[in-house]
Amino acid sequence: MRHRAGGRRLRPIGPRPDDRHRSLRPRQTHAPGVYSSTAWPANQPMCMHHELSYTHSPPGLLLLACLTAPTSGGATALADSATVLDALPPELVQRFEQDGWLLTRTYNDDIGASWTEAFGTDDRAAVENYCRANAIEFAWQDDGGLRTRQRRPAVVRHPATGRRCWFNQIAFLSEWTLAPEVREYLVDVYGPEALPFNTRFGNGDPIGEDIVELINTVYAEHTIREPWQSGDLMLIDNIRTAHSREPFEPPREVLVAMAAPQTPTFSPTTPTAASEGSTR
Repeated sequence: MRHRAGGRRLRPIGPRPDDRHRSLRPRQTHAPGVYSSTAWPANQPMCMHHELSYTHSPPGLLLLACLTAPTSGGATALADSATVLDALPPELVQRFEQDGWLLTRTYNDDIGASWTEAFGTDDRAAVENYCRANAIEFAWQDDGGLRTRQRRPAVVRHPATGRRCWFNQIAFLSEWTLAPEVREYLVDVYGPEALPFNTRFGNGDPIGEDIVELINTVYAEHTIREPWQSGDLMLIDNIRTAHSREPFEPPREVLVAMAAPQTPTFSPTTPTAASEGSTR
C-alpha cells in the first residue's frame, strides 16, 4: 500500500522486533523503531529479499517513508512471495522446504557491520547469550572477529492467510549475486569460507550459481515498481512481499519502521539442526 503523507512524522507502528543483530550494514536510528535504509552503494542494486528473514523474529510489517526522492532511479520494487513460490521448480522448493537455508557471516572491521555494531555491544558474553537464545552458531576468531551460522526456514505460512510464501534471503546474500569482480576480490582477500556473508542449503551443501540466477530471474519476472516521490509512504507485508532497491542518483533518503515481529517455523515434519545455538 502506498500513500502520500509527511514522512518526517514517521513513528513506530506497533511492537518492534529485537533491535540487535539486525542489518548486514550499519543503520542510523532516527527514533525508537525507526531506521535509515541499509547503507548500500548507490550505483549497485539491492536484490529482492524479505527484511531480516535471517533473524529469529523478523518483522511482519514495514512502513517506508520517502523524505527525499532520488534524482533518478532508486525505486523500491516489490514481488509477491506466494507467486514467486509457485513459479519456482517444485523440486527446488521441496528441498528448501525440507532443509531450510543457512546464512554464514564473518564479522570484521573491514567490510559491513562489525560484530559490535551488529549486536550493539562489545561484551562477548552478551553476544554469546544472544546467539544461543536465537539459534545462531558462533565461533570467535583468533583476530578478534566472529563467525556465525544460522539455519532458517525458506518457506513459511502467512500468519493471516496460511498461504505458503517464499520467505528468505537466499539469493540476496549469496556470493553469486555479487558483481563478479567484487566476489573475486572478497574470495582472494578472505577465502571462500570466510566471506562477509554467504548462503547454503540448510544441510550445509553449497548453492550453485545456476540456482541463484534462477531465483533472481523468477523475482524479476514477478516484479512491480513505481518511482518514489518525496512524502510517499509505503506499507509492506514483509511475509507476503519481497522488496528490492534499484540503483539511483543521489540524494535519496528513505526511512523504515518495523513492527509485528513473527516467529517463522519449519514444517512439523522437518527436523531442525541439533547443533543450532552451539559454539563451533
